[in-house]
Amino acid sequence: MCGLFGFVHYGNEPFKDLSMVAAYARVSTADQNLDRQKDALEKYGIDKLYCEKISGTKKSRPELDRMLAELQEGDTIVIESLSRLGRSVKNLAELMEVLNSRNIRLVSLKETIDTTSSTGRLLFTILSSLAQFERDVLVERTQEGLKAARARGRYGGRPKTKESAVKKAVALYDTGQYTLKEIQEMTGISASTIYRFKKG
Repeated sequence: MCGLFGFVHYGNEPFKDLSMVAAYARVSTADQNLDRQKDALEKYGIDKLYCEKISGTKKSRPELDRMLAELQEGDTIVIESLSRLGRSVKNLAELMEVLNSRNIRLVSLKETIDTTSSTGRLLFTILSSLAQFERDVLVERTQEGLKAARARGRYGGRPKTKESAVKKAVALYDTGQYTLKEIQEMTGISASTIYRFKKG
C-alpha cells in the first residue's frame, strides 16, 4: 500500500525533528509487483511511500514528480536501488543535483548509499562527471559528423537550391508562357524561390 504511514522519528525528542522520510518504489509494467521494494522500504522505517507502475524511460513520472514537489529541506528519500530513481546516468545525476541543492538526503538500500556520507558524496561526483562525459561525447560526435559532411561537400541545414535550376525557372517565368505551377513541375523550383531570386 502506498501513502502516509505516520511519522517515524528517533531519539529522546521525537517531536523536535519534523523532517520526513519518504520512499519511492517503481516497476516498469502493470503486471510487475512492487511488494519486494515496499517490504524493504517499510523495514527501513518511512513516513510516506510513493509508488507507481511506469517505465523508467518516461520523462514524466507523476508520483516521483509529486514526491519531489512535496519534500522540504532536510527530508530524506529512500529507494530500493538507484535504477528505480533514474532513467540514465545523466538523469540520475540531474536528480541528485536537485536534491543536493535542496539539502534533501538520498538513501539507496541496494547500493548502501547515503548522500550525507563521504561515499555518497563520492558517488554524486562520479555520476555528475559521467553525465558531463556523455554530454561531451555527444557534442564531439556531432561536430565530427558535421566536419565529415563538409569534407564531402554537404552542410548542415536545408540543402541549397541548385543555381542553374533557379535560373532556368526564372527564364521560363520571364517568357510568360508558363504558370508557376507548370514551372515548379518542370524544374522543382517553388514560386517563392523565383520571387526571391528576382528581387535579389
